Amino acid sequence: MPELSEKQAYAGLTPDHILDAVESVGLLCDGRFLALNSYENRVYRIGLEDGEPVVGKFYRPQRWNDEAILEEHSFTQELADAEIPVVPPLAFDDNTLLKHELFRFALFPNRGGRPPELDNPDHLEQLGRFVGRIHAVGASKPFQHRPPLDVQGFAIGPSQWLLENDFIPNHLVEAYSSLTRDLIEQIGHSYQRAGKVQTIRLHGDLHPGNILWTDHGPHIVDFDDARSGPAVQDLWMFLSGDREEMEKGLADLLEGYEQF
Repeated sequence: MPELSEKQAYAGLTPDHILDAVESVGLLCDGRFLALNSYENRVYRIGLEDGEPVVGKFYRPQRWNDEAILEEHSFTQELADAEIPVVPPLAFDDNTLLKHELFRFALFPNRGGRPPELDNPDHLEQLGRFVGRIHAVGASKPFQHRPPLDVQGFAIGPSQWLLENDFIPNHLVEAYSSLTRDLIEQIGHSYQRAGKVQTIRLHGDLHPGNILWTDHGPHIVDFDDARSGPAVQDLWMFLSGDREEMEKGLADLLEGYEQF
């Protein structure tokens, strides 16, 4: 795939291009599409002439290679086969990773829902059960093509890159360097206190926006950040408030999680 910057690549992702990409796999669009929230990729709900809308995810160039994306797709299908309410991509001629001109994309069934109520103990317990089931499957084998969630990749490397590429104003470089150095040291101490931490396949970005709650329970979407890492990565983003509130929320999550 040609080396394109994000700005260059997405500048070419016009409405006509989006519809042409979807129709390249044999679907007939009705001309309607709506941009959905996404930080890394471009995601759209696209109306079809015959049937329910689909969700198209156009992958940011140069972030993941094909093998890593296919591994994400395989993981979500593995979870769906275990009757966990995730939304795996649709396959066309046995292919889930689709290509149209410069863009790689995937199409998903459209699923609606609302955010979970994080102050509702029942919702947290149900979330805990589903995360526990995801992790039970995730622990069965490792990722081969997706990087781990670790201190080097999420703290040391990014902070060095910001400094080396002059993103930090000169008058803040010393303070930023000192602060990140202290934080990385504390993270290292936390890992030491935890001892040997098991790493498993994770959702990786399991915040409330990736949970679509319905009267029948949740749909869990967007495994684009799936990595191997410690289980707590898929739990902590459901916690908020003061320490007492977070401890109560964690207890509710674990009530469901520890069943698996």
